[in-house]
Amino acid sequence: MKFFLGTIHRIDRPVTGIVLFARTSKALERMNEQFREREVEKVYWAIVKKTPDIPEATLVHYLTKDESKNKSRAYLVEKKGTSRCELKYTTLVKADNYTLLQVNPMTGRHHQIRVQLSTIGSPIKGDLKYGAERSNPDGSISLHARKLTFTHPVTKETITLEARPPDDPLWNYFLQQLQS
Repeated sequence: MKFFLGTIHRIDRPVTGIVLFARTSKALERMNEQFREREVEKVYWAIVKKTPDIPEATLVHYLTKDESKNKSRAYLVEKKGTSRCELKYTTLVKADNYTLLQVNPMTGRHHQIRVQLSTIGSPIKGDLKYGAERSNPDGSISLHARKLTFTHPVTKETITLEARPPDDPLWNYFLQQLQS
C-alpha cells in the first residue's frame, strides 16, 4: 500500500507540540481549506519573561518577512508589503520570573506569535531571535503547540488533539499550578 504524507500544521524548528499530517492528497486539500478559512482552532502555550501589561488582549500587527535573516518584523500600522496578523492571548499563571500565556493565533504568519509577543515587550523564553536574554539549554524556545481542533476531512467529526508540554522543570511547574 502506498502512503501519501502531506504536512498540514507545522511548527518552527525550536517549537514543541502538535504537527499534523494528511495521509491522502484529498485530505490535505480539505484540511488546508479549513486552515485558510480559519476553521481550525489553534492553541499555543508560551512562557514569557515579562508579563504583558494587560492580562488578556487581542493583538493586531502588520508583518514583514526578511527572507535573508529568516525573521519577521511587526508594525502597528499597515505599510507597503506587510501582512495583517492577529492573535489573542490570556495570562494563565504568573511565577516569580516567568509567565505562562495561552495564545490563539487568528492568522498564520511567519513567526507570528514570536514577533507579536516580543513587540509588546514579552519575548518568549529562549527565543534569542526575538529578544530573549539567553537561550534554553537544548536550543528550544518555550513555545508549545498545545491543542488543535478541526473537522475530520472524511468523517466530518470534530477532532481535538492535545500535546503535553516537554518534561522540563518550568513547564512542569506551570502544569502543576494549572491543576491545583
